[in-house]
Amino acid sequence: MPTLLIALLAVASVAAPALSAAEDPKAGAALLNGVRLKDLVSIEGVRENQLLGYGLVVGLKGTGDKQQVLFSAQSLTNMLERMGISVSPTLLQVKNTAAVMVTATLPPFAQPGMRIDTTSAAVGDSSNLQGGILVLTSLRGADGQVYAVAQGPVVTGGFASGRGGATQSVNHPTVGRSPSGAIVERAAPTVTPHGVVRLQLRQSDFTTSARIAEVVNRKFANASPAARTENAGLVSVTIPPEYASRPTEFIAEIENLTVESDRPARVIINERTGTIVLGKDVHISPVAIMHGNLNVEIQTTFAVSQPAPLSPQGATEVVPQTTVSAKEEKARNVVLKQGATVEELVRALAAIGSTPRDVIAILQNLRSAGALEAELEVI
Repeated sequence: MPTLLIALLAVASVAAPALSAAEDPKAGAALLNGVRLKDLVSIEGVRENQLLGYGLVVGLKGTGDKQQVLFSAQSLTNMLERMGISVSPTLLQVKNTAAVMVTATLPPFAQPGMRIDTTSAAVGDSSNLQGGILVLTSLRGADGQVYAVAQGPVVTGGFASGRGGATQSVNHPTVGRSPSGAIVERAAPTVTPHGVVRLQLRQSDFTTSARIAEVVNRKFANASPAARTENAGLVSVTIPPEYASRPTEFIAEIENLTVESDRPARVIINERTGTIVLGKDVHISPVAIMHGNLNVEIQTTFAVSQPAPLSPQGATEVVPQTTVSAKEEKARNVVLKQGATVEELVRALAAIGSTPRDVIAILQNLRSAGALEAELEVI
């Protein structure tokens, strides 16, 4: 009996969304093709903060800063003085010590005691941070306040070995990472929304912004209109009275809403690598494309000209012989009908043996002719 009850509840929970989707075609389309709101927007005031610090990595195997790097010796001298040891910076050999800049990202709502990752990068002429340990370093925010302190081993993820002219380096041994290498000492400067929640679109779009407001108002239909569109990148949502004391639960409700986002048709081209990224919904007007190649090859061979045997005059000379040949391939023809997409164009060009460079040139010409109904972005 309990097993049967669980099965019926599962069927009911699955059938309920299907009925609501059937009653509301827009809701059904959003459920099938939509994206969660938390993947489209961010909450104003809920953001990360960058931290920066200067410290020393010690324990290196002779790969630290050289003596001409003055700030490394001065930093080590200052640290030793705080420990009651007085020494002149000019007398220090800092081969096992390297000055580094330490960076970290403070997540929103970070509380004292949490651990965050840090990255250490050499600022002197140290050749390798492998095996080093970062000494206690304070990490400050843009306001100059200390929000975390970092200390611990530095993992480089690479190595450098060899000596003299025979050396081998993998990755970047002058940059290392310390997982959970810093402890938060001050709460993150995050603002919790009260009264009004402002949703910032990660990609500004008027259509998506209007759809977000529509979905939020449909969700909270019993209350007054809760959401309104400020512009293409911002939607303001008024917290209903029943959630006035529970803003976190209200934001959680909003984040799980499904919205059908709208993005402009765009084709991204990287000519350096021959990479093409395109959307499936990019359309091309009816057009005929003819594309061919002209190959010109120039070859130079060197022949040796020698004088006749026992000739009193003459000398051996090298005579260059140059051959020029030109080969023009027949133009390859592709015809696209009304409503053709870039996907169909790429398939047709690949079928006739076009290279990525050929596709890039054709797409640029289509854009110039006004036949490509999309934004063409070259990076």
